[in-house]
Amino acid sequence: MADKYAAQEAEEKAERSETRGQREYEEKHGHRAIGDDRPARTKKPRGANPPKTAKPIELVVGLGNPGPEYAQTRHNSGFQTVDELARRWNVTYWKNQDGALVATATVDGRTITLAKPQSFMNCSGGPVSKLAKRLGIAPDQLLVVHDDLDIPAGEVRVKIGGGHGGQNGMRSIIDKLGSRDFVRVRDGIGRPPGKMDPADYVLKQMKGDVWEEQLAEASRGADAVELVLKEGPVRARDQVNGQHGQ
Repeated sequence: MADKYAAQEAEEKAERSETRGQREYEEKHGHRAIGDDRPARTKKPRGANPPKTAKPIELVVGLGNPGPEYAQTRHNSGFQTVDELARRWNVTYWKNQDGALVATATVDGRTITLAKPQSFMNCSGGPVSKLAKRLGIAPDQLLVVHDDLDIPAGEVRVKIGGGHGGQNGMRSIIDKLGSRDFVRVRDGIGRPPGKMDPADYVLKQMKGDVWEEQLAEASRGADAVELVLKEGPVRARDQVNGQHGQ
């Protein structure tokens, strides 16, 4: 009986050795050896797993400061853009919720929430994070519109993720969300002339032609937002930014 078990063990050991040798041959030469009738192993090629599909934007937030004294300032470019979207989408009802003025619209069969935080620019993160939590959305389903000193006046850029760029409203949102992974539409306002203080420049009331130019800027920002909603952030970025880069 012992001899029987010893013979069986020797046979199994030889079989394991043969199988190991066949696998080593396959790994070295890229194909199985002749006579190897084992089932073919399947291995996913590199990059076989498709990239995650981006979730659709559900919350569009414009940054600014509340009150009539700030309404016609460059720093309220985000509010102005959201107001233009509300006009286009026939939004007439706004409510106070989570420290923001909030409205909803149906765009191409989707429900989009518009919001204008009322906590002043530097504390925008509180209302935005509360709204995102209430709606149950991930950061990549959020789009924020804000003014940007580093972009020439009249130009608009789309950005996906990244830092705050010195914009205090963006800094607050990143801090409160704990994430940078949201989409931005940046309304360029350019640098102040001469030695003018940037704070005075962004908060100066605009009138006449300068105000009309600012409204045109807000309209271009609204165009960019609608393109993001329709085509997705990546395609919108490539189309909007164009020769200006990312």
